[in-house]
Amino acid sequence: MTGYDAIADWYETTLVPGWRADPLEFGPTLRELLGPGTGPCLELGCGTGAHAGRIRELGRTPLGVDVSAGMLRHAGARLPVARGDATALPVATGALPAVVAIMVHTDMPAYPAVLREAARVLAPGGVFVHVGVHPCFCGGFADRTDGRAVVIRPGYREPGWTTESWTDQGLRDKVGATHRPLPALLGAVLEAGLVFERFAEGGAPTPTVFAWRARKPYPERANR
Repeated sequence: MTGYDAIADWYETTLVPGWRADPLEFGPTLRELLGPGTGPCLELGCGTGAHAGRIRELGRTPLGVDVSAGMLRHAGARLPVARGDATALPVATGALPAVVAIMVHTDMPAYPAVLREAARVLAPGGVFVHVGVHPCFCGGFADRTDGRAVVIRPGYREPGWTTESWTDQGLRDKVGATHRPLPALLGAVLEAGLVFERFAEGGAPTPTVFAWRARKPYPERANR
């Protein structure tokens, strides 16, 4: 049982409805970075499947994987799902044209290994899109009590797991979160063998979301 099993019903009935107005700009971010396409798109840590509709609107077929049986109990009505660890995906190498991770990297202490798995299952030229909590403005060191400004306390440079949060209405105080400063987060993408293509930020007035698109490179031709 995971920490998310215990809060799955709260997540589905309380947190997800707040995303429908899209204050964090998931929809525009996916349209910009993932873009239209066809074929399967695997969502890592899909939770209750709240983002499946946005993926489907782009012409892609959403598939989900998550370690939490409680979350998948809700997700099954929205997309095909499998219970599994994102560091060891039940997917063949080079099988997918697209993989996304939406608001999950702080839930995955082994996120660098997750990125390596994403690179493994992508076909050459395949696209990976990360949409995540902004490490500069949303860690345990950041106080967002005032919606017009963020108070940053010392701690941004210190990676680690914490339950410290400015609110009791979110996830960090319930299941904890892993913080990685931006250089470490982006470095893990490069170490996974992915190539950056574009960046985006979402949420206002101070960004809540930091996102990017990366691509799996095509192998060099043998005769070159």
